[in-house]
Amino acid sequence: MFEKRAYILGYNLEETVKLNVDCLMSFGIRKEALPSVIAQYPQILGLPLKAKLSSQQYFFNLKLKIDPDGFARVIERMPQIVSLNQNVIMKPVDFLLGRGIPAEDVAKMPVKELVEFPEYLTYNLESRIKPRYQRLQSKGIRCSLAWFLNCSDQRFEERLKGEYIEAESSCPSFYMGGRLELAGSDLVSEEEESDDEMLYRRTVAL
Repeated sequence: MFEKRAYILGYNLEETVKLNVDCLMSFGIRKEALPSVIAQYPQILGLPLKAKLSSQQYFFNLKLKIDPDGFARVIERMPQIVSLNQNVIMKPVDFLLGRGIPAEDVAKMPVKELVEFPEYLTYNLESRIKPRYQRLQSKGIRCSLAWFLNCSDQRFEERLKGEYIEAESSCPSFYMGGRLELAGSDLVSEEEESDDEMLYRRTVAL
């Protein structure tokens, strides 16, 4: 990790790193999950973390009805969430709430799905989510977000045809279009990056 991200060595241990580790735990991140969180998103050690976590936690509770415990599980699975623009987050969420899910499931499905699979927020709506969802609709298939998004195009076609049966796994695996990679100098903030710029960066990453 340090070979690829030498800038981490420049973070002040007492004033930045230790405070941010304590901050993560104060927001409900479990001690045993900290190594995974830091390995996934090392830049989190150098962010103004308390302000970012406070803002995102409030947003997730207000807009997505995800409580603080659920938010902590989201951060454990995908710590890059702390730096995602809230306007960008709402685009796939609006699709999930308003068009992608039957009305009777709107109140209960999104919260559970987004806590279990926050990677959904990093997929491109037009090039990946909508086309695959339309294929599912045409075949009358109902499934989890991870089932139809967290796989390559070839594997998705195999799943539709029933040619591939996967074993249950408690550990996530990520294929093309999975977790969002943010370079240390490209942290997303609402003040520095527009909605369109963020969408473009997510699109080319796929």
